[in-house]
Amino acid sequence: MKQAIGKMMLVMAAAITAANASAQGTTRPTAAVVSIDSKGVISDAEAVKYMVNLEVEKTGIYSMLDKYEVAEGVAKNGIDIKSCFSRSCVVSAGKALGVDKMITGCVERFGEKIVISLKVVDVKQEVVEKQDATEYLNLQPELQKMIRISVQKLLGITPDQNLLNLLVNYDTPIESPKNQVNLNGPRMGFSYTLGEAGKVLTGPLNKGGYNMFPVMFQFGWQKEWQYLSAGNFQGLIEVLPMISGLESGKIIPSLTLMNGFRIGKAGWEFAFGPSFRVVKKANGFYGDGSNNTVKGEWYLREEWGDIAPRDSFGGLIQNPYDITSRLDSRGSATLSTGLVLAVGRTFRSGYLNMPVNLYVSPRKEGTIVGFSFGFNIYKKPKVQ
Repeated sequence: MKQAIGKMMLVMAAAITAANASAQGTTRPTAAVVSIDSKGVISDAEAVKYMVNLEVEKTGIYSMLDKYEVAEGVAKNGIDIKSCFSRSCVVSAGKALGVDKMITGCVERFGEKIVISLKVVDVKQEVVEKQDATEYLNLQPELQKMIRISVQKLLGITPDQNLLNLLVNYDTPIESPKNQVNLNGPRMGFSYTLGEAGKVLTGPLNKGGYNMFPVMFQFGWQKEWQYLSAGNFQGLIEVLPMISGLESGKIIPSLTLMNGFRIGKAGWEFAFGPSFRVVKKANGFYGDGSNNTVKGEWYLREEWGDIAPRDSFGGLIQNPYDITSRLDSRGSATLSTGLVLAVGRTFRSGYLNMPVNLYVSPRKEGTIVGFSFGFNIYKKPKVQ
């Protein structure tokens, strides 16, 4: 009795296993990759074919023949896989291998683009069942990730959108805070100083002026980091070391730190931050027309002894004027700080970025207004 029950259980287990195997066979059609044409990319055709086979197998949709089974099958039937790209040849190879589906296509480089075109051919119906063609940026080290995206699109699987943006479209901002973009390049422009400071810059040297042109040329370097990205909104940190005044025989160094925001695909941006300059300043006073002074003229504090009137005992009277500090070419070097507000737009031409900005730096002694522009090359961050 026990032996009969045991035999029945073995028979039932075998039947269940066979049923499962049969079910799996019907849910997972067999498929093979015979040939993938490859032109102008780093990897050769055999390596590209292996990548396609691997990425299809990862999806679990088909039961894939490995490269050894394919090689043996085509060798027996005299099929030249190096030239088997037409539908009729692919169908013949599929029938020889005894599979349900054949996957073929090409990977080609066109200038700064890599185009991957893949097809699924139904062997029994002898028709192209599915196909996909996608253009990628010329990032050859990321070829397998490109093939992964193309295979997923071919088989109806939604690819990772961040990865797709990084590999397909350089105009689409990255949307992951883990990815950062560095944009560095030369920066140049012009500035004009208003108010009292502008008069000092153009004034004569013997009165504390700098005898400079009213408009100063600037040049330097921009170092930019993108620390935040959310679709069409990016947060930026910019560092701009600059030198100005060379057209007047002067060297005026400055350093500006900016926190900026870039909005929209058009590249409009707004930024603000502190600016630091090394300038010469001196303590002095402005005359009012009395006490041997000229109204509105600037005097150094130590000049009071030369122009001050005497009291009834022949001594100098005390200086009645307020002592202030201002720009003066006869003074001592000191650090000057200010706030910079900038607005502008970044124009793009392929990988080249051309930022153009208008800026203002409000100061009590004289507001500075200016225009600057530059260029840099957009480099994709390493794809994770």
